[in-house]
Amino acid sequence: MQITNFHPWVLSVLFVIGLLANYDQAVGEPAAHQLDVRNGKDINEVCAGCHGEFGQGGKEGEYPRLAGLPATYIARQLTLFRDRKRTNLAMVESVDHRQMPDPDIQDVSAFLAGLEITSKLPPADENAPGFNAYERLLATKRLVQIPLAPGDAEAGKQIYRRECASCHGAKGQGDQKDAVPFLAGQYTHYLWRQIAKFIDKERAHDPSEPDGVELLAAFQVEELQNIFAYLSTLDD
Repeated sequence: MQITNFHPWVLSVLFVIGLLANYDQAVGEPAAHQLDVRNGKDINEVCAGCHGEFGQGGKEGEYPRLAGLPATYIARQLTLFRDRKRTNLAMVESVDHRQMPDPDIQDVSAFLAGLEITSKLPPADENAPGFNAYERLLATKRLVQIPLAPGDAEAGKQIYRRECASCHGAKGQGDQKDAVPFLAGQYTHYLWRQIAKFIDKERAHDPSEPDGVELLAAFQVEELQNIFAYLSTLDD
């Protein structure tokens, strides 16, 4: 079978397998593990209680979207939760060394990174031959549409391009290679919470650039609001 005949989900998984080859550099652990994405899917059944079957998140950002985040980024965060270096009470019961050893972290990270989420459904004709209502229903579970956030999106665009785009991408898409998370398509409520934690130094914004927190702290609330207003338009 030629690769062009593979299902897109399989291709996504093959891509993140390549990214996780450098897992040891991301979290400081040996990476001698052959990924088992089926195991990752099974592990995700626990995660799905909050983050959704397809990693779509929920409750308007109470639980962030995980689908499509860089695999090494997910692995790094899970390791921080497990080692109690990133505080989150909801994660305590699910992530410890017994329940989440390194191979399981790699497997579920690869699975989540390979999941695809869309911001809109294609047009459908319920009367058309072959229309499948159940498949349409399943497709809605893979749908994440970020509501427009208040603020001046145009002003936010200018600030974002000047201060944020070099790392998070011109369209907020993140960077798979460097394990930089996307911002476009992530819940605004969640982003606000993380900004507060970065500024309060409860989380490391970028371990390789500790001075980045000073940049975030220098923003006025209105400037952050405008940035989020802009980001909320990018998945339209």
